[in-house]
Amino acid sequence: MRVISGKARGTSLFSLEGSHTRPTTDRVKEAMFSIINFYLYDALVLDLFAGSGALGIEALSRGAKKCIFVENSHAAADVVRKNLEKTGLLDSSELKICDFKDYLDFAKEGFDVILLDP
Repeated sequence: MRVISGKARGTSLFSLEGSHTRPTTDRVKEAMFSIINFYLYDALVLDLFAGSGALGIEALSRGAKKCIFVENSHAAADVVRKNLEKTGLLDSSELKICDFKDYLDFAKEGFDVILLDP
């Protein structure tokens, strides 16, 4: 698993072992981002069910201004943080460790792009 395009292009990403988190394949990610690419520049992005953070990181790499990652697993959140540090995108991100419903109940931001890959 790697970042496909943008400033972090080619960076390999960490993922959790086991079957609880199944990262989106590069092929699917590439197809998805080729469709939404024009909505990403300077966008505020929400990555719900962040897992490894690959989708939000791809958005940041392609020009999103900020991404908020929401993940309820502490182990997965640690992987997201490691991936953000590795790609140099930690400063343009926020990581929330909580259930997605709890986050959405209190979120005040107006997001330009919302990524959902449960």
